[in-house]
Parts: sequence; structure tokens; C-alpha cells
Amino acid sequence: MPKTAAAVLPDPNRWKALVFIALAQLMVVLDATIVNIALPSAQQDLGISDANRQWVITAYALAFGGLLLFGGRIADLWGRKRTFVVGLLGFAAASALGGAATNEAMMLGSRALQGAFGALLAPAALSLLAVTFTDVKERAKAFGIFGAIAGGGGAVGLILGGFLTEYLNWRWTFFVNIPFAIVAAAGAYFVIREPAGGRNRSPLDIPGVVLSTLGLVALVYGFTRAESDGWAAGATVGLFVASAVLLAAFVFVESKVKSPLLPLRVLMERNRGGVYLSLGLAVIAMFGLFLFLTYYLQIVKGYSPVMTGFAFLPMIAGMITGSTQIGARLMTRVAPRYLMGPGFLVAALGMLLLTQLEIGSSYAGLILPAQLLLGLGMGTAFMPAMSLATHGIEPRDAGVASAMVNTSQQVGGAIGTALLNTIAASATTAYIASHAAGATNEQLLQAQAMVHGYASAIWWAVGILAVSATIALTLINTGRPGTTTIAGSGPGTGAGTETDAADEIKIPVIAL
Repeated sequence: MPKTAAAVLPDPNRWKALVFIALAQLMVVLDATIVNIALPSAQQDLGISDANRQWVITAYALAFGGLLLFGGRIADLWGRKRTFVVGLLGFAAASALGGAATNEAMMLGSRALQGAFGALLAPAALSLLAVTFTDVKERAKAFGIFGAIAGGGGAVGLILGGFLTEYLNWRWTFFVNIPFAIVAAAGAYFVIREPAGGRNRSPLDIPGVVLSTLGLVALVYGFTRAESDGWAAGATVGLFVASAVLLAAFVFVESKVKSPLLPLRVLMERNRGGVYLSLGLAVIAMFGLFLFLTYYLQIVKGYSPVMTGFAFLPMIAGMITGSTQIGARLMTRVAPRYLMGPGFLVAALGMLLLTQLEIGSSYAGLILPAQLLLGLGMGTAFMPAMSLATHGIEPRDAGVASAMVNTSQQVGGAIGTALLNTIAASATTAYIASHAAGATNEQLLQAQAMVHGYASAIWWAVGILAVSATIALTLINTGRPGTTTIAGSGPGTGAGTETDAADEIKIPVIAL
């Protein structure tokens, strides 16, 4: 009994640990968008074609999303703290390589390396957070901060990218990661205390690693090829078919092997499955918007990189408010679906406003209120989603469950960039073809076609967010933390009674 009591005592350094975990998460998330602002300058300096420019973003998200399950399993095998520190140092080295890039290949290679090391550190960070905060109120507060960073970090990246690009140069959007990583790694080494006995030392599932990585890469690359080759092209269809076969084979292998990379019990629990699916879809909408709005503000409206970064401030404010003031305060009183579903719907409303985008659209009258709604909605939804995705998970699965949260976001981001970019490009081409005959000003026609393409793609984003809200409201059925049934309880288990949230959260920690 004394051992059990000691096991549930809170870590005295938990809030210090949160600082370094949050710093690492901020670095990873902002890096996914910080390059957006610098992309026009980097593209010109390195001679990257318009067709290949999206790979500066997609290479990062593709490597990240494709390797996250592997990274989560490595965290369970090596230990979360060690994986976290190795991921940070590797990320810093890859960032240095990107900042020193002299050609397109070096740039894309460095972005892929950043994604690979990010795949080590991100699941380790979330699983460390999940086992560090065991009290229900403290957990809500910690995940509120983490959720705000996860949601708002991308927009922070746009502001920071604007400053660095305008006052230094685009290379500093890479170099800035180095001090972030070093401080977070040093803090983690001295402050974070990982509970003993939480590792999963089962042999690594090599077939699962290969099948999942290739399947996810084929999926995202299929969306990317659709832009240049068309949806019906042989290469595009072939990639989608290959992805479906590889991922189906992955699921089959995972159901048969003794020590699976992704135990199906992690996915098949309906609440976690609902979180992964709804989050992934929501991020498809959000990441596509970042790219469109950045180019709209800089190319169509003529904003400088710094002005563009500041133009995203309302979204950041909305996300922080939604996550820390709405999500965190209501998480212990309201069932997660009643925060996630309405949150995604509010975000969809903000996106709906942006479908009215035109060349002369007012920032204050249209873009600002749309961003506020988008930020509030996403912040409110992200916070309970982050907490629920790792809630009640067995310690041996903590790393891979955390990896699935990040996988849904990163693969969603890669698909969002490719899919919505493809839709926008197709709409732009169709607009030019239908209006070219009567056009007197070719430059104006190009601008009108570009904005029409953005608005067309944003309509799809509205629909995707509506689907996210529907999934959250129908698939996620857990009650508020104070009345949640213990994971694995129910008919046939003899343990179907409800329990206090604090006790429920402590169960995995005792098992450690």
C-alpha cells in the first residue's frame, strides 16, 4: 500500500516539466507553418518551381505523419524522456541543415529530416504530459495550455516567420529552432522525471513499421500528384490503390502479430477513434486555410511578411481563449463531445465567412471576424480532444496512443495542403478558361482567378469541418470526467460502474 500511495503522489516538478514539454511542442507545431511566410523568398533564392514549392511544407508533414507510429513505439521502448531529448537534438541538427540549404534537394531533405525527428519527440511529449498530470483539475489546466499551443502554434509560426523573413532572411525561420531545442532538451534532462516501469520492451514490429509508413506516404503523395496529373491519371489512382492495399495489410498484420506497432485496442475504443478521425479532418481544413490566406494577404493584398504575420493574431487570440478559458474551464463539467462538436461548428462558421473572399475584401469586415470564430472554435475543440485521446490508456500503449493524435494532425495537415491546393488550382484554371475571352486586364484576371480558387477550396473546408463536428457528436460518447466509466469496463467485465475522474486518471499511474 505505501508503494501505491507513493505512486500517485504528484511530481513536485510537474509544472516546470510542462514548460519544457510545451516549449518543444511549440517548436514542432510552429515549424509546420513558420516556413509558409518565408516560402516565397526561399522559393526565389533556391530556384524552386511553383509545382514543387508545396513540397517544402509537405515533405515535413509527410515524414512526420508517416513515421509517428514508429516514433511512438520507440518512445515506449526506449523511454519517453530519452526519446524526447534525442528528438529535440535531432530536430535542431535538421533545422541547421535547412537554414544552410543551397538548393532545392538540400531544402527538401532537411524538411524530411525535421519531420522524422519530430516524429520521435511529439508522441514522447504528449505521453510525458499524460502521465505527469494525474489530478483531474490540474490535468484540465495542463492540457488547456498544451491544446492552446497545439492549436495556436501554427499561427504563432506565421508571425515569427514574418519578422524573421523581413528583418533577417528566410534562413532564420530554420535557425530559430536551435535555441528552442537546446533549452527544451536541457530542461527535460534535468527536470522531467519519468515514472519507472512504463516501458514496453516487446520486439519491434518491423512489418508494421514498413506497411504503415509506406501506406501513409502513398496516401499523401497521391493527393499531391492529383494537382499536377489530375484525379483520373494512372499515377494518382495507382497511389491511392497502393495506399489502400498497404494500410489494409497493416491492419491485418497488426491483428495477427504478438507485439503490434499499433495495438488495435488503441484504435477500436470508440472515443479515441472518434478523436483521431475528427481531429484529422479538422486539421485538413485548417492547414489548407493557412496556405491560402498567407498567399492572399501577401500576393493579392500586398501585405509585407510582418503584416501578414500580425494579420493572423486574431486567430491566435481566439485559440488561446477557446482552449484555456472555455475548454479547460468546462472540461470537468461538460462531456467532451459537447465541446468538440460545437467547437468545430463555430470554426466552420468562421470558414464560411471566408468563402465570400474577393480581391477587395476588407480585413476588418471579413477576415478578422472569420479568424476569431475559427480560433475560438478550434481552441475549444482541441483541448478536450488532446486530453481524451490519451485518457485511460494502458501505460505500455502511452507512446503509440500519443503518436496517433499527432498522426491524425500531421497526415491531416499534409492531405489538407495537397487536397485543397489541388481544388484551388483546378478552380483557378477553370475560371481563367471561362473568362479569358472577355478579359481586358490579364493581371486582374489572374488575381480574380486566384481568389476564386481560394474561395472554392474553402467551401470544401467548411464541409470537412461540418463532418468533424458530426463525428465528434455521434461517435464520442464518454461523459464528463466525473462520470466516466473506467476504460475496459462494461458488460462482461464485472466492472461497469462509474468512478470519480481523479481515481480514473490515477489508475494508469499506479500501474506504472
